[in-house]
Amino acid sequence: MSLWDPRNVPPYPPARYTADEPEVSALLRPGTDPPDYESFALVKYHYLANQQATDGDYGLYRVDIAPNGGGPGPHFHRTMSEAFFVLSGTLRLYDGNNWIDGHPNDFLYVPPGGIHGFRNDADAPVSILMLFAPGAPREAYFEGFAQLAELSDEERSEWFIKNDNHWV
Repeated sequence: MSLWDPRNVPPYPPARYTADEPEVSALLRPGTDPPDYESFALVKYHYLANQQATDGDYGLYRVDIAPNGGGPGPHFHRTMSEAFFVLSGTLRLYDGNNWIDGHPNDFLYVPPGGIHGFRNDADAPVSILMLFAPGAPREAYFEGFAQLAELSDEERSEWFIKNDNHWV
């Protein structure tokens, strides 16, 4: 049962498309496409709709994490929200207070400044959707992990700050 009164539609944001005629601009990415980046044979990243593709509105990624593939500990972002939708498997999610199990169809939204973390501690793979809004160049963040060992502690700290990842 909906509580919305169809006579009282909440206001929408200003129009962003103002041409007289619509355009053909949809983009389909087949689910069979290979991952765009694989990190240490533990995490596969599928760049479904990145910052460039969405004009900065959001970034949407499918992330497949191998069994016991780990993940980041508690952290927060200053410039963007982050959301997680579990497609398959069991993902450990930190909501700022507790580590909880996320199962298929579970959703966690984290506003800017919200402490969160996630990891795969299970003996089975997990697949999730990660949404960042507004969009940010997260591909550079995902792919930059491979070079972190080459950085000094100070450079590594600066790298995380530049990528809006603040550890708690």
